[in-house]
Amino acid sequence: MGVSLNKVYLPLGDRPLLLHSCMLFEEAPAVACYVVVVHPGEHSFCRALLAPYRLKKLAGVVAGGETRQDSVAAGLRELPEDCTLAAVHDAARPLLAPEVLEGAVQRARESGAVVVGVPVKDTIKIVGAERQIRATPAREELWIAQTPQIFRRALLERAHAEAEREGFTGTDDASLVERLGEPVEVYPGSYENIKITTPEDLLLAEAIWERRQKKDERKEAGGPPVRVGMGCDVHPFAEGRPLVLGGVEIPGAPGLAGHSDADVVLHAVMDACLGAAGLPDIGSHFPPSDPCWRGAPSLALLAHVRSLLAGAGFAVSQVDVVVAAQAPRLAAYLDLMKERIGLVLGVPPGAVGIKATTTEGLGFVGRKEGIAAWAVATLVPKRVNRKTIAGEVLKQFLSKKGPEDEVLLDPVLRRT
Repeated sequence: MGVSLNKVYLPLGDRPLLLHSCMLFEEAPAVACYVVVVHPGEHSFCRALLAPYRLKKLAGVVAGGETRQDSVAAGLRELPEDCTLAAVHDAARPLLAPEVLEGAVQRARESGAVVVGVPVKDTIKIVGAERQIRATPAREELWIAQTPQIFRRALLERAHAEAEREGFTGTDDASLVERLGEPVEVYPGSYENIKITTPEDLLLAEAIWERRQKKDERKEAGGPPVRVGMGCDVHPFAEGRPLVLGGVEIPGAPGLAGHSDADVVLHAVMDACLGAAGLPDIGSHFPPSDPCWRGAPSLALLAHVRSLLAGAGFAVSQVDVVVAAQAPRLAAYLDLMKERIGLVLGVPPGAVGIKATTTEGLGFVGRKEGIAAWAVATLVPKRVNRKTIAGEVLKQFLSKKGPEDEVLLDPVLRRT
């Protein structure tokens, strides 16, 4: 039970993970253009998510393949013909330092193949059957490979072609080049260039991002110190669709009609947040006339709204929701809704209130024709609410041991 949200769309500070890398490339003198490769089902959604940022160096958003290797090959094919150097970077590494990128690109121009990495700090054991230690390799020879991995384009294309011809699948692009007998250098990177894979990683990344922001003080948002907004949404029932409320799929009930997943709870929350910040409503940001939002998970839309709030100088402090449904009964799902909303908005579950009620048989809700929700959101100037992924959120998230909660953070973890 749950609605999946790819980790690269989760917010880190004032923008989604993916956008951190995009903005780095936009500002890097060494980068002429770049391509974003996404899972096939996210192609239209990702393009629409990036569109408002007017990314001048973005050469395209393309659908990837079944494996990481296939996706890199798809990205290579999309690069302009005059591109002679290609860098492969994981969007789940949002904290790449500009100086590391510039230095690695310069070294790759000279050597032809460079992998950003850091020395291993722990002792590594080679373990065999029944967890018996077989060997302890010399630690001074071990490095952790990160991204970007940068190569002469012709070399990387040849490495991918050879791997495809021989049916070889590598764990990174450097391994494909190594198979050709070509030398690959390691360029010293940073231990802060972490890959977001688990909730703990996201918590650490948030701390690193917060520390960096303190070095670059921003102007406080104008206006009153606290903003309050209201939101309301209504959707009729529609057969053949899952019912999703508060980011949680409710089994055994008809879904709601709508362009996205019709999550009436999250739509009310988003409008309340946007209204408090003085921003246009969700219909302006995610218009039903745009096919890319068809069936989109509202958790992803909520993550984007959080980024919009941060850009306007605000962070969510608290939200309160009333959802009116004659059926189904929702009491068993309210705590999970609170956790998911809190995770995406960067507040503890205790800052999210959700009450379910009926209309005592009155009106369209009472006739079981649809569901309605009302929300109130409180915003504060962004720097007042610095801990956007609080320890309580992590604790509550990890208390759910089922695989569905892992899927919430990253729906492709178990496929890669």
